[in-house]
Amino acid sequence: MILLQQMLSVILGAAGGIAVGGGVIALIIVLDIVPRLAQLTHTYNRVHWYEGALITGSLTGTLADFWMWKIPLGYAASALIGLFCGVFIGMLAAALTEVLNVLPILAKRLKLTGYLFGLLMAMVAGKVAGSLFDWFVYRQ
Repeated sequence: MILLQQMLSVILGAAGGIAVGGGVIALIIVLDIVPRLAQLTHTYNRVHWYEGALITGSLTGTLADFWMWKIPLGYAASALIGLFCGVFIGMLAAALTEVLNVLPILAKRLKLTGYLFGLLMAMVAGKVAGSLFDWFVYRQ
């Protein structure tokens, strides 16, 4: 019975990983991140380097999370890394929003067009507050 539970856990874990990985790859493809990066930097001949960097970063991040790697760099380095991670996630979310044009449509339908900047700032403040709560309170 224990062997069956372990096999089921492995199958469910692999299925969940494939689903999440597929979603991330779909997001990267929908946002045209690699072609846009090559266009902005005028490095079309190095697209394979960008793709390799995405794969290597994803694999390294997965392994670091899976095996709980810890690098004692101190609070300042952790804050800097957290800032860079937050900027990356924020820009990825902004790119997704831009592609889908969600906020202008939402603001128009809710008749909040004049309050669009406030709506954006509320979303940013909520994301920052939630991240800080998770970082300082929930993980303690």
